[in-house]
Amino acid sequence: MHRRRRTALVLSAAIVAAAPLLTACGSEAHPGAAAVVGGQRITVAQLESRVNEVRAAQRAATKDEAQYEQAIAKTGSLTRDTLHGMVLDRVLDRAAKNAGVTVSRNDTQQMRTALEQQAGGAKALETAWLQNYGVAPTRLDGSLRTEIEAQKLAATLGADMNTTEGKTTFWNAMSSASKELHVDLNPRYGAWDVQKSSRVDAKTPWLREVTAAATQQTT
Repeated sequence: MHRRRRTALVLSAAIVAAAPLLTACGSEAHPGAAAVVGGQRITVAQLESRVNEVRAAQRAATKDEAQYEQAIAKTGSLTRDTLHGMVLDRVLDRAAKNAGVTVSRNDTQQMRTALEQQAGGAKALETAWLQNYGVAPTRLDGSLRTEIEAQKLAATLGADMNTTEGKTTFWNAMSSASKELHVDLNPRYGAWDVQKSSRVDAKTPWLREVTAAATQQTT
């Protein structure tokens, strides 16, 4: 499973490299939206639902309160990370579409079967994805599809993700997709520092991220 995990991490890093193209919106043009991508809203309610799925899975996977608190501590930025993942999934979909890349259900099932064998079963794979990537078991197939889509996109572009040149090629495709989609990010979930290519907290202390099930854990 280590080889697959390394691939996932490399591709995740490449996808995050496209993140500086996301900007914080400076108005209330889209009330109730956590982000707007390609004119389609990702609502705060949708975001909170995704976060709650992960928190519920973490609770179910832990034996006691101490372990649950440790899991919470390791994923303190879960809401922001989840939003960025939801946005970048759409960016990747557009980049893949632009490159003529498609992913079938059979592709996803084949990867899942192979990873389950390497991990030691379906439950072990679900636990690993939850712990390592903050993906709830119900979202595992979707996450695997994203991994395949990114791999196929890189292959179609001739981008070797183990090289700087390859990552740049992949990033350029993601950049073009981001520009097409006109991503608009709600500032309560942070902003993007273009020079540092990383997420930064927006300087709005009066804004707090709140989820229905874990208000205290996501400050």
